Amino acid sequence: MRMTGGDPIVVVPHTHWDREWYLPFQRFRLRLVALLDDVLEHMERDPRWHFTLDGQMAAVDDYLEVRPERRERVAALVRAGRLAVGPWQILHDEFLCSGETIVRNLELGLRRAEELGAAMPVGYLPDQFGHCAQMPQILRGAGIGHACVWRGVPAKVDAHAFAWRAPDGTAIRTEYLPEGGYGNAASMFESADLLPARAAGFAERMRAWRPGGGPLLAMYGADHTAPAADLPDRLAAAGRPMRLDTLAGYFAAEDPSVEGLPVVDGELRSHARANILPGVLSARVPLKQAMGRAERIVQRYAEPLAALWHTGPAQRFLDMAWRRLIEVSCHDSVTGCGSDETAEQVAARMAEAEQLGRAVCDLVTADLAAGLPTGAHLVFNPGPARRTGLVVLDVPAAEGAPVALRDGDGRLYPAQTLQTAPTVLDDAVHPAAALPTVLERIYGRVLFGQEVDGWEVGDRTLTFHVTHRAEGTFDIGEVRDALRGADGEWRVRILAAPRRTVAAMVDVPALGMTAVRPEPADEPVTAPARAEEHVLDNGLLRAEVAPAGTLTLHTPDGTVIEGIGRLVDGGDLGDSYNHAPPAHDTVVDRPLSVRVVPVWPGPLVAALDIVRVYRWPAAGDFTADARTDTTEEVVVTTRAELRTGEPFLRLGVTFDNRCADHRVRLHLPLPREAPVSFAEGQFAIVERGPEPEGGWGERPLPTYPAYGFAAAGGVAALLEHPAEYEVVDGELAITLLRSFGHLSRDRNAYRDQPAGPQLATPRGQCRGEQAFGLAVLPYTGDRPGPEVLAAAEAYRHDLLTAAGYGPPGRALRPGGTGLEITGAGVVLTSLRARDDGWTEVRVVAEQDTPAVAEIRAVAEAARADLRGRPGETLPARGGVLRLPLRPWEIATVRLRRL
Repeated sequence: MRMTGGDPIVVVPHTHWDREWYLPFQRFRLRLVALLDDVLEHMERDPRWHFTLDGQMAAVDDYLEVRPERRERVAALVRAGRLAVGPWQILHDEFLCSGETIVRNLELGLRRAEELGAAMPVGYLPDQFGHCAQMPQILRGAGIGHACVWRGVPAKVDAHAFAWRAPDGTAIRTEYLPEGGYGNAASMFESADLLPARAAGFAERMRAWRPGGGPLLAMYGADHTAPAADLPDRLAAAGRPMRLDTLAGYFAAEDPSVEGLPVVDGELRSHARANILPGVLSARVPLKQAMGRAERIVQRYAEPLAALWHTGPAQRFLDMAWRRLIEVSCHDSVTGCGSDETAEQVAARMAEAEQLGRAVCDLVTADLAAGLPTGAHLVFNPGPARRTGLVVLDVPAAEGAPVALRDGDGRLYPAQTLQTAPTVLDDAVHPAAALPTVLERIYGRVLFGQEVDGWEVGDRTLTFHVTHRAEGTFDIGEVRDALRGADGEWRVRILAAPRRTVAAMVDVPALGMTAVRPEPADEPVTAPARAEEHVLDNGLLRAEVAPAGTLTLHTPDGTVIEGIGRLVDGGDLGDSYNHAPPAHDTVVDRPLSVRVVPVWPGPLVAALDIVRVYRWPAAGDFTADARTDTTEEVVVTTRAELRTGEPFLRLGVTFDNRCADHRVRLHLPLPREAPVSFAEGQFAIVERGPEPEGGWGERPLPTYPAYGFAAAGGVAALLEHPAEYEVVDGELAITLLRSFGHLSRDRNAYRDQPAGPQLATPRGQCRGEQAFGLAVLPYTGDRPGPEVLAAAEAYRHDLLTAAGYGPPGRALRPGGTGLEITGAGVVLTSLRARDDGWTEVRVVAEQDTPAVAEIRAVAEAARADLRGRPGETLPARGGVLRLPLRPWEIATVRLRRL
């Protein structure tokens, strides 16, 4: 057939592969193996074939785990440029994981792809539910010159390419996938007879996006589908210029320059051209909590501990932890928009990542704690600056006797008793014939969770003395011998040494260690926190419980914020992708009753429990587009806590979720008008207006993501995990829980099209005990600054402790600094050991003015890119590296310590 003229169409055969979604991972993998078996056979038989494997190495790894014998066949196609793999390990959600997880995802994907021959040099982001602001800088920092996106692109983009600019000014040429996204040519080849007409129609539509002419990108693929087996022959019969290529091949002919392209700044979260499905931010909140915990323990505790304080092997455990974190960051995993079975498996892998991180922490701290005497405690500060923070320790102390902690530098810290442990663990009478059975309760020398420290036999009385770490030896045979011939009834007592749980504010060097041990002393607290009836006060903040169970917060500058902690429960007839309240909603924001329970009076920790009883509708009424008249009584306990020296109020909310189809939000009134809001996310603080851009078949709700904190109008909510927030009626609303019963509902009032199969997800209702934590920080100025960043750092990263177990007579060693990193607006995101003996540090300047990061105790240093590849040498004068940073710059440094 004679070719007609026109711009050439570059056909990119591909599959979009959701690793797990409405089916769990292993069931999808079975399909993946069958699909790739066929594709590889076609490619090896016909050299015209090209294929792009969705920009993620996970599909390759999952395939080769089942077909390891085909690795070289895959690698040969990669080396030939016919099979495009990478650059990502997985197609992640960009808002529900840390910025560091995004970097490690890209790093792992590039490395794994290069091991097969080559990584696709394109930041392919085909199906993410919007894109974070710093993605252009991340891609450029890893050496990638093109991005390719679909969702989130604003209406002002009217061409196929634009310059996407990160907050630091880094811009990257970005290809927009209009007219159907990654499946814009999915139906072009369904019929050979219709192909010429469909190709002509495609060219006409796409030419409107490329008025200057040039090749037209035809993405031929869809979710979990393979291309037609005779695709090359169909192209040959199309009657117009068409060629098969990979996505990498298409971009190889595109100029990476951004000169003359329209500019789009920051995050891409517009609803103008595609759904971005914002309800995933609050779907299955327990998954978000587990993600936050796992990332925090691996990224900010385990890696720095191993890098700075350990000489043995720990890297393999860290690699396994990061592999699991990266896998669960997938846009159908951490999002919670999969089946119940998928969510269970995602939660399990998150738990494994956390467990691996904690195992490394245990490994390192156990080695160090072996050098401390029994009774002492090691304290680690994960922060990059010296810090005084709360530690909670279990210590020996007689009831009523004063106790304090002394460190290795001789400094004494006052301690507050939080709880006193019982000394009589058991006291019972047994017949003599039962004594052998009673002795079998002792495992080694462990009895009632403690160790036997001594025993004695009196007048038909057997007494065991137990303690947390016993000295000397214990022989159960001696006890049996002493009881030989016993008759009658015997009293058996288990007595524990007096112990208390105490809290103390301990000073610890940056990323460093100190050691403390208790001693009898009555040390005064200079700036006490106190709880009296309905009031908390620490000199920095005063919180009063109002009759409705909310809190009124007073600041030293005279600001008064009333109504903090108001709970609002409303209906949700949506699904995992989109919240949709009923047309006839029942909103409950007033409790039936309120009572206040004292917890700790101070002087270091002051806390009250506010117990509110509500009646919430039991479920949604889908027929009536309302909520049911049937209600459930729900008891919500809010613990309000102030600590000495902390400028924020801690809140912990717990309740038993006995209802379905609803959303629960905690509201924080704003002391001043807020035309914009701010959220700390992935390497940036993002400013957002009150309404997102709409225009597609989805209600553009102003519910936004936040990772470290959300802030507006002088109040910041410090967060423990990725969360959803909204500024509504002069209040900052944080979503605590959203309950839904379907993956996607075909009839969703806030979305025109289904987002997936209408699959029942009863566990998406998140019934049962729920617990949430955040902190409330008043701030001054128009936007949150370094003081909010510092508070978020302190709130999220508690001091870590480990009990010493060396000989009792050892002296405490003085505290030691690991590495000190300071600078206004400078945030530490990563510190890890590299294979070549260097320590790698990554920081970001999270402010709109230049910053300087000062890193102390540095012998030599060099810049590196985001992949850790070394760059220019940096001077370290007097052991101090001064690193100038552009506003919002992400900087990676390799260094050797003094």
